[in-house]
Amino acid sequence: MPHIAVVGSGPGGVYTAQSLVQQTLLPDVRVDVLDRLPCPYGLVRYGVAPDHEKIKSLQGTLRAVLQDERVRFLGGVEVGPALPPSTLLELYDAVVYCVGAAADRRLGVPGEDLPGSWSATDFVAWYSAHPDARDDGFVRGVRTAVAIGVGNVAVDVVRMLVRGAAELTRTDMPQAALGVLAASEVRDVYMVGRRGPAQARFTTKELRELGSLPDTDIVVDEAELALDAGYRDPAALPGAVRRNVAVLRSWADRPHRGGAHRIHLRFFLRPVAIVEGGGRVAGVRFERTAPDGLGGVGGTGRYEEIGAQLVLRSVGYRGVPLAGLPFDAVSGTVPQAAGRVLREGRVSPGEYVAGWIKRGPTGVIGTNRPCAKETVTSLLTDLGALTPGPDPAPGRPDPLAGLIAAGARPVEWAGWQAIERAEAALGGSLGRGSVKIADWAGLLDAARDAHEATG
Repeated sequence: MPHIAVVGSGPGGVYTAQSLVQQTLLPDVRVDVLDRLPCPYGLVRYGVAPDHEKIKSLQGTLRAVLQDERVRFLGGVEVGPALPPSTLLELYDAVVYCVGAAADRRLGVPGEDLPGSWSATDFVAWYSAHPDARDDGFVRGVRTAVAIGVGNVAVDVVRMLVRGAAELTRTDMPQAALGVLAASEVRDVYMVGRRGPAQARFTTKELRELGSLPDTDIVVDEAELALDAGYRDPAALPGAVRRNVAVLRSWADRPHRGGAHRIHLRFFLRPVAIVEGGGRVAGVRFERTAPDGLGGVGGTGRYEEIGAQLVLRSVGYRGVPLAGLPFDAVSGTVPQAAGRVLREGRVSPGEYVAGWIKRGPTGVIGTNRPCAKETVTSLLTDLGALTPGPDPAPGRPDPLAGLIAAGARPVEWAGWQAIERAEAALGGSLGRGSVKIADWAGLLDAARDAHEATG
């Protein structure tokens, strides 16, 4: 009976586990899904905006996989110096790494590390209750914010900056973040892209949401949008881009309503420096860009400064090295062929990757399904065509004992269920629905209560 480890319980990891248990060649396969955090679901829990209930409902699909009798969730297990990949290979017949892309790409401009300059991921982690997040307050003393980037993450953070307390209270946002955002004095939020609207990465659904926010004006300058040839003549654009252009056109024609908040959509501006004032962020200096005729943009030598007290950088994710695994620093991925890990160009037996650490931070959540299936197909082929026959490792002990011997204190499914109950109780005490616990101690205390209750 082969026992496979999947490292990471986000969509990539759970879809890998699902592919493993749904294949028919090895009906007795057992899968342990390991995660550094005591909670499953990865970016679905910690990356989806709290007001996006429909997307967050995907947790139900992931939950069904993790509750399969052949799958075991083991949270609070960190692969690293104390539990290196070599040890995992001793404990399991194969290991699939689905660790995502946890870092942000940097702008590479002066002032990027000033107080008040954050990656959008830092901000998202804070309002999503990630236990590693810094409680910086973010918006305290801020009246103007700049989000650099024109993808869905940038749209999310812009929307959260102008959401009212009434809308946020209905979410599972942690109470501390809710209090700070409810008291926010942010009035103007700029979302800025270095290229034009036809090259923006946001989806039309996300974009439209900005226009439906209460008491909020959308400010666009059609003369600036028209610098993009695709905006002037969208006939040849893909359908999704044409829809984006149509939304922007409607906003350019819409009169302002005098709302308490204003969202400014700006294009063809490249950040060249984050401006300092009083030891922290005071604004962003941009260079005006222009299309180069090849799909890119070039500088024009004309500059503009937007004053702001908060900068959120949303220019893409990047994978980070995992100790003991090879890593390509250029692509931010683990070298692989059809999901098989490559060490110095050669396949490393028993080691696989899926998700963003395999292909880079591209695609949507559903893209992880075919990605996982390709990796699982390679794994099954490598385990000897997986026809009925001898166990790949006869008499192998339960890997859980080895994980504990390496110092791990796994949070099993019952522990996660206890965390869910504790979050529901916390929300009830606050007159809200379920409210996320935002700190390591609170999460682990809730999980251990379940362990002690079961003896």
